[in-house]
Amino acid sequence: MILIGVAMGIAATLVVTGERSGGVLSGFSIGNEAVAAGTETYRQLNIFGDVFERIRSQYVKKPEEQKLIKNAINGMLSSLDPHSSYLDAKEQADMRIQTKGEFGGLGIEVTMEKELVKVITPIDDTPASKAGVIAGDFITKIDGENVRGLTLQQAVEKMRGLVNTPIVITVIRKGADKPIDITIVRDIIKVQSVKSRVEGDDVGYIRLTGFTEQTYRGLTAAIDKIKKQTGDKLKGYVIDLRLNPGGLLDQSVSVSDAFLDRGEIVSTRGRNPEEARRYNARPGDNTGGKPLIILINGGSASASEIVAGALQDHRRATILGTRSFGKGSVQTIISLGANGALRLTTALYYTPAGRSIQGKGIEPDIVVNQPLPKRLQGRIEASGESKLRGHITGANEDDKGSGSFAYIPPDKKDDVQLNYALELIRGTKTDVAYPADPKKALKKKT
Repeated sequence: MILIGVAMGIAATLVVTGERSGGVLSGFSIGNEAVAAGTETYRQLNIFGDVFERIRSQYVKKPEEQKLIKNAINGMLSSLDPHSSYLDAKEQADMRIQTKGEFGGLGIEVTMEKELVKVITPIDDTPASKAGVIAGDFITKIDGENVRGLTLQQAVEKMRGLVNTPIVITVIRKGADKPIDITIVRDIIKVQSVKSRVEGDDVGYIRLTGFTEQTYRGLTAAIDKIKKQTGDKLKGYVIDLRLNPGGLLDQSVSVSDAFLDRGEIVSTRGRNPEEARRYNARPGDNTGGKPLIILINGGSASASEIVAGALQDHRRATILGTRSFGKGSVQTIISLGANGALRLTTALYYTPAGRSIQGKGIEPDIVVNQPLPKRLQGRIEASGESKLRGHITGANEDDKGSGSFAYIPPDKKDDVQLNYALELIRGTKTDVAYPADPKKALKKKT
């Protein structure tokens, strides 16, 4: 399994391997086994052991030994680059849930408000919606335990669990004179990484919020649904990759392939030449060649950049928005059994034309800035790989760096980038970059 996306809050490209050693999985060769360290290296490791013993026995307060070791490992890895790190067993399990796109749970989107868990919305056809949970409910207890004092993550973990196991949540509901106990039986909940709708009656809008195991299936279903709703009126599609931090590599390849008939989608190059891999498109365009506009901003990273880069190089889509995050390195996840996993940077990836986006990002064909509301002006900064301390300097990185502001207005009438795209597709606005012309595809640099 190969992942390209957020890992511990930072965009990362990941390759998951077998326990403790290199190997081949999902078509990715990890390469050579670890080479034994020299005598001087082992002497330095003895120094580390001496320092650890001194801290353990003489520090003013008794330290947590496991925490010391974990921090030492993370210190070693973080000195390499911002994306290499150690995952303990819990963090590794959380990563599996995130990338799988499904888990045993209730099926509610929640937030924390006034120290209680507030239901934003129950997901349709899930145990929560069937049991009668409604938007606006405040969860005060989970199996009799008060929610106050818990973080949102702790509360979410308590609500998740094995499929077919019951849970009782106590909610306060507007209009109810007393708290309500609701018994829910957990089921498999699939995270919706694809959301779609028809704009007006002639443009398909598809937003990808991540790249999980469910994404390509959700994309094809969304395309089919839009085709049925619009019929002959369909003029084109807007694919929204803004604020999409990434996910699974095979899903980014499949998503790109959905719009391409042929050609390379992405390549990865490691330390050794034999580690290079290329991923190619198969015949067939799910949209029938309809015009495409891809929306990106500073929150579009990794897998999102692979899709945007592939469709831009092949001139299959027009890229609109602001410069993307610029995350172009690959991390390998090496299982350490019950002790968690090691996440180590092992390669860089390149667009079909051979461009490295590391520290540079994808530059839109049409730059459209989204104004920030006054409440956010001066409070948020443009994000990007080039701004991360210790990042690997990209081959094409320049003084401009990578990234931009990452913001989408909650009300689509204020969404300047989306509305610009809709005007282009409907012909009320023109630009030389739209529609994209596959005959002008970029040639691969060697």
